Amino acid sequence: MTPTAQPIPPSRSLISAAGRAIGDYDMIREGDRILLGLSGGKDSLSLLHILLHLQKKAPIKFELAACTVDPQSPEYDPSPLKSYLADLGVAYFYESQPILEQAETHMKGTSFCAYCSRMRRGILYAQARLHGCNVLALAQHLDDLAESFLMSAFFGGKLRTMQAHYLNDAGDVRVIRPLIYARERQTRDFAKNAALPVIFENCPACFSMPMQRMHMKQLLADQEALHPRLFANLLTTMRPLMALQNADPKSSQAEET
Repeated sequence: MTPTAQPIPPSRSLISAAGRAIGDYDMIREGDRILLGLSGGKDSLSLLHILLHLQKKAPIKFELAACTVDPQSPEYDPSPLKSYLADLGVAYFYESQPILEQAETHMKGTSFCAYCSRMRRGILYAQARLHGCNVLALAQHLDDLAESFLMSAFFGGKLRTMQAHYLNDAGDVRVIRPLIYARERQTRDFAKNAALPVIFENCPACFSMPMQRMHMKQLLADQEALHPRLFANLLTTMRPLMALQNADPKSSQAEET
């Protein structure tokens, strides 16, 4: 497919943050076929353009495709992504499944967000296998990791957070998070300045339900206002947890949301 639109170069700071994370955790390797989980939010769209930029500039060669999982929420309409990805010349797969409806009858002892995350991840793994992709790229950033860290400590009694790079339980798909060193404000600024076609409220059910994560986000914002190095210190604290499965990809730790 000949693209009719060109990728938008992200900011130097955003490219630098992603590049350091990819290098530190050996995320992208020669010949990888990467499937990007694309919700249409500011973070996944930013990662899309970062990966497109690296395809042109990086010394290693890799292929890139994207997949959107539509949970069939009436408020969520990712359909504009179809023409946008076509214009960029990126292979795009769209999976629509009644995750919201299933949650009402199958969700037990967990939050909606955790249930939805597991369902989406399973669908993305299936799409990666179907299309011959060996890597799944997800767009969680440092703010997400910090929130997960606090939620786990406060409510789960465990010291853990999202992994930077690990092998899934089936052992056939590597999961990478190139934005682990980036801040949410960086993706927000890039999406705004580049006029990316952000799909707002891409998980509307989450916005309508009480969420521990939102409380953690506010707590972190309040503390960062008092302690500007808060996230730098949290990153240092979380590094051993982020790399836990990187050294031993087949360790038997449950995948986190």
